[in-house]
Amino acid sequence: MRTKLYIDGQWRDAANGKQADVVDPATEEVVHQFASASPEDVDLAVKAARRAFDQDGWSRTTGKQRAQYLRRIAKIIGERQQELAALETLDNGKPLPEAMWDVGDSAGCFEYYAKLAEELDNDEHAIAVSDDRFACRIRREPLGVVGAITPWNYPLLMASWKVAPALAAGCTVVLKPAELTSLTALELAAIAEQAELPAGVLNVLTGSGSVAGDALVKHKQVDKVAFTGSGPIGSQIMREAATDMKRVTLELGGKSPMVVFEDADIEATVEWMMFGIFWNQGQVCSATSRVLIHESVYDKVLERLVDEAGKIKIGNGKDEGTLLGPLVSKKQLDQVSAAVERARSEGATVVCGGRRAPGFDKGYYYEPTVLADLKLDSDAWVEEIFGPVLCVRSFKTEAEAIEVANESRFGLAAAVMTQDQARAERVSNALRAGIVWVNCSQPGFTEAPWGGYKQSGIGRELGPWGLDNYLETKQVTSYVTPAPWGWYIK
Repeated sequence: MRTKLYIDGQWRDAANGKQADVVDPATEEVVHQFASASPEDVDLAVKAARRAFDQDGWSRTTGKQRAQYLRRIAKIIGERQQELAALETLDNGKPLPEAMWDVGDSAGCFEYYAKLAEELDNDEHAIAVSDDRFACRIRREPLGVVGAITPWNYPLLMASWKVAPALAAGCTVVLKPAELTSLTALELAAIAEQAELPAGVLNVLTGSGSVAGDALVKHKQVDKVAFTGSGPIGSQIMREAATDMKRVTLELGGKSPMVVFEDADIEATVEWMMFGIFWNQGQVCSATSRVLIHESVYDKVLERLVDEAGKIKIGNGKDEGTLLGPLVSKKQLDQVSAAVERARSEGATVVCGGRRAPGFDKGYYYEPTVLADLKLDSDAWVEEIFGPVLCVRSFKTEAEAIEVANESRFGLAAAVMTQDQARAERVSNALRAGIVWVNCSQPGFTEAPWGGYKQSGIGRELGPWGLDNYLETKQVTSYVTPAPWGWYIK
């Protein structure tokens, strides 16, 4: 496992000599340490990225050339999938099969943006303008130096969502992964080095958000900040970026609703409900953590949900058969526990779970939990808990369900469960969310846009929209008639 920062193609200790611990959330043991970057390290990394962009020619490479590097990175990730997944499980706690899926998606992300990079070579085009004495062409160019700040819930995948399109566009990157889960980000740097990516094009700085992340956002030579994380930090980044008019992409929190109608397939619905809240221990920004169930099937759905939730195997993510691993840290465990206790004190019924998982001497394990009888203004119904905690309510009419589902400051995702195609389309269109799933929850595709309405963020990642985040559009207009107009020279 790597211990040093990756700056300008070299592995370096932090300038201040500081290190941070890697704690296995399954055992609470310190299993590794890595360098904790200082503002001085951030300055070195940004200047290396600036030089690689402005002077060394990365921004002037063709899309075809950049695609070759991206495909090499994708290939190496694929070859190391088992090893990288094991690191994700050690770092984050998620079950190994989930980590394998994430790493596979990461390789696919680099492969996808390699294809889009090649398409940029044919992107420049002429447009017709109202005065035929002028010729106008439109081109898209790389934006510049990108500061990418990624979260701890999908460490390698979230890094890939930012690094792959940024490199495809011709940008250079300084990546600051979450301090809790930095192991695979350092391995991504090693993979880029093995792929012979030029020095300075990708730099990886481990360390705290309050020091390294803050210095990266404030650095005058950073052109764009791409951030995934909490709303309060996203708001702070927006304020800081506004000082220099930096471009920002923000993928923030959610409190995503699922609406279950009376004609829904109950068994399939329960399966998707569990997938929507217990996958990755509920530490998912798009988790469908608020479920509205039609009153005619409410009791039946809740009974099946509680029955199946009780069968979920809790354990170390590396153990075969584990479906729910530990939460990422003691802090996260304490926050989830406090949220459930607050809900209980406010009158919510704990239908199942609601405590640290018994039988574990060590580890940040929490039981799959279902809360009912919540008030619409209760914290548990309104705020993101980011753990395996599902909140349920009944509803009478379609209009009521839509109103309650939309009554949130978030708007990342939503789900509709019904066999009525017309209703599915009608309700999907009415929900104020950037992603709506019908008869499912949580599928994501590299080809499709990802992002939300309202306080769930700004911009879209993935697909061609993800590439657009890292491109500037330029108009080039030429005067094509033989002689000037003679306005000033007679």
